[in-house]
Amino acid sequence: MSHSLRYTVNCSLLFTELPLNERPAAARAAGFDAVEFWWPFEDAVPDDAEVDAFVSAIADAGVQLTGLNFFAGALPGPDRGVLSQPSRAQEFRDNLDVVVGIAERTGTRGFNALYGLRQPGVDPAEQDRVAMESILAAAKAVEAVDGTVLIEPISSADDYPLKTAADGLRVVADARAAGAANVALLADLFHLAVNGDDVTAVVRDHAAEFGHVQIADVPGRGEPGSGALPIDRLLTAAQNGGYDGHVGLEYKPTVPSAESFGWLAR
Repeated sequence: MSHSLRYTVNCSLLFTELPLNERPAAARAAGFDAVEFWWPFEDAVPDDAEVDAFVSAIADAGVQLTGLNFFAGALPGPDRGVLSQPSRAQEFRDNLDVVVGIAERTGTRGFNALYGLRQPGVDPAEQDRVAMESILAAAKAVEAVDGTVLIEPISSADDYPLKTAADGLRVVADARAAGAANVALLADLFHLAVNGDDVTAVVRDHAAEFGHVQIADVPGRGEPGSGALPIDRLLTAAQNGGYDGHVGLEYKPTVPSAESFGWLAR
C-alpha cells in the first residue's frame, strides 16, 4: 500500500449482521480503532437512554467515533437527507443539540449533512434556501466542538441535486461566503465515479479541500478489489495532494463483514 491514510469503518454498512451497538466492538476485533455511522437512531431526537447506549458502545469498544451523520430521515430510503425539506427544517434544528451532545462525549469532528431529494410541488430555489439555512445553523452548532459540516454528492438517487464534486463544492463555497468556514466536501469516491465524475481529476485538483473521504469499489459498492476503481492510487494521490484525514470504509461487503478486509495489507 502506497499511502498511510488511516481507515475508519462505517458501521452503518459494515457489520450489519450484528445489532447496531455491537458493531463498534466488532470493528475493534477486526483491527480498527475508528468507526463512523449514519444517524444511528430512528428519530431526530432519540431518548437519552438510546444515546447513552450508543455512546457507551463506542467507549466500551475502545474506538474513536470519527464521523456521524446528522438526522437524514429514512436512510437508505425515500429521504436521503432533510436539509432541503422546508417541512422538516425544525426537525433538523432539533437534531443539532443531540449531535453536539454526542460529539462532546465522543470527540467526533466530522458531520455529514445530507441535502435531501427534490420534492414535488416545492420550488427548488426555496429548497436550496432552506438547505443553506440548515447548513449554516449546523456549522454554527458544531463550531463549539471544532466540527466540520460535510456536504456529500451521492448516486442512485435521480432527485438528489448534488451529484458531482462540482455540485458539492458550489454548496461549500456558498456556505463559506455566508460566513461558515467549517463546511467542506465529503468526497465519496464511489458516488463520484458512479455519477460520471473524473475522480482522478477531482482528487488531483481538490484533495486538500476534502473534509472527508469515503470509498467503495465500482461497480457494486463492494470492498476494494471487488470492482475496478483504482482506489489505492486515488488515495495515494489524495494524500500527496494534501488530504490527511481518515478514509471511511463505506462499502457493502460481498462476504461477511469480518472477512471483507483481505484487500488490506496487515
